[in-house]
Amino acid sequence: MTSEIQADAAASVSDRAAWPLTPSLFAFAIFYGGMVCIAGVLGNKQVALGPLAVEAGIFAFLMLVVTSSAVAELHGRSVANKLVLWGFVPLLVSLALTLLVLAIPAAGEMDPARLSAFETIMLATPRIWLAGIVAYGISTLLNVTIFARLKGDSGSRLLWFRSAVASVLSQIVDTLLFITIAFYGVFPIADLLIGQMLAKVVLSIVMVPPLIYVMVAIGRRLDSAK
Repeated sequence: MTSEIQADAAASVSDRAAWPLTPSLFAFAIFYGGMVCIAGVLGNKQVALGPLAVEAGIFAFLMLVVTSSAVAELHGRSVANKLVLWGFVPLLVSLALTLLVLAIPAAGEMDPARLSAFETIMLATPRIWLAGIVAYGISTLLNVTIFARLKGDSGSRLLWFRSAVASVLSQIVDTLLFITIAFYGVFPIADLLIGQMLAKVVLSIVMVPPLIYVMVAIGRRLDSAK
């Protein structure tokens, strides 16, 4: 019995070592889950960035990139990959709740215009849902992988370069996957692909490097205060 207790205790210590729940990881995990859920909602609006148009969900998605990269910088690639995988939980639960709410009849006193607007925003085809799930998983894991590999070559230096390169490449893959799965065969997608890639690459270069410096600094401050 004693040996079993000791084995369980050792396994528990090993699990904690593989998934260190520091203050920064706790805070970033909550933030990450919120960004996973809001990205799809924001994606219903297209915003103009000069001559280019991009879905507004990219801003939340870039925050996912920044957060997962910051976790990889502070806690390692394995922990960052687990964060990405756990991100499927709020993503799938929010999708299930959306389907449930859409299936429940609206109250009779609800304004028909508001109901129509809600259904327009929240109702998407299964193909678009599938595209979002596949693109999220592959591109965010790719971002962590590239970021961690580059860190192996440069140590803790060149954080701005590592974050920008990982974000740009993962955003290109995300765009290819999402638009191809969601819209291939529905209409010509070449112009949409080019426009989305250009916009996302520019945003990745402009937004991600400064934001990741801020996120890493916040994480170090949180962990040093524990």
